[in-house]
Amino acid sequence: MQIHHKPVMVNEVVEGLNIKPLGLYVDCTVGEGGHTEAILNASEPKPKVLGIDLDADALSMANKRFESYKKNVTLVQGNFARLDEIAGTNGFSNADGILFDLGLSSLQLEEDYRGFSLIRTGKLDMRFDVGQELTAHELVNNESAEELGNIIFQFGEEPSARRIARAIVNNRPIHNTTDLAEVVARSIGRSRRRNIHPATRTFQALRIAVNGEIKNILTGLQGAIKTLGKGGRLVIISYHSLEDRGVKKTLRQESLEHSNNPISLEMILHQPTIKVINRKVLKPSREEIMENPKSRSAKIRIAQRL
Repeated sequence: MQIHHKPVMVNEVVEGLNIKPLGLYVDCTVGEGGHTEAILNASEPKPKVLGIDLDADALSMANKRFESYKKNVTLVQGNFARLDEIAGTNGFSNADGILFDLGLSSLQLEEDYRGFSLIRTGKLDMRFDVGQELTAHELVNNESAEELGNIIFQFGEEPSARRIARAIVNNRPIHNTTDLAEVVARSIGRSRRRNIHPATRTFQALRIAVNGEIKNILTGLQGAIKTLGKGGRLVIISYHSLEDRGVKKTLRQESLEHSNNPISLEMILHQPTIKVINRKVLKPSREEIMENPKSRSAKIRIAQRL
């Protein structure tokens, strides 16, 4: 079978998870299964892996990839925001390790009809789960300039968010990805960052808004902490500052004995649930970036359940 997505920092992930023979592991963004395969091959006897993904196309490919591993791999279509529920239902409570590989996969980017790529013409979709109602088309063509500006600024960290939002509203209706990319590019000109399309941050923002990514990440991390057994490892790969800040903040809060600014009795009495393994984020090697340029922005944070 053809594999589209090359998994990032595989050795670091395997080492961070501290794979045990016959252990229980959860890959919260299984995709085509690259990291899951590495987890399976990291020990003998092989561990068991629960793979979760919102994307039905990716799960279909993962099913084919792991046909001969049915005793070791359980695949579930679902939102990792419901991690503790999904893990409990499938016998993965007290897991030995949990992995989040956030962001987009190459498979999603390469399928024109999904609408994730700004250089491929496709519908303004951007849904991870094509069963949900909200699409990028709806946001682009129905939201006010003010709300679009808020989305692009908050989730894309785009300094020209207001100008872009006004341009989008003035050029409605916009029906496909390349037309949207052109509208954004015309409104702000060339990006100062070489080889970065000026619409990159806008597309990121719309995708995050459509899929509720930041909220799901924060909820999923809490679910992961509940699901891990004592000594279990949590590994998170993030690709942009918005993701990484949320991950860093959650790990910091959960590793403190109490909040510095308590607003409730629960926070005052909070006991640490994890310890952070790497205070400094792990980044891909120069060799990996040369071999797989999409890995260049990856950052890994690791924690262990107390």
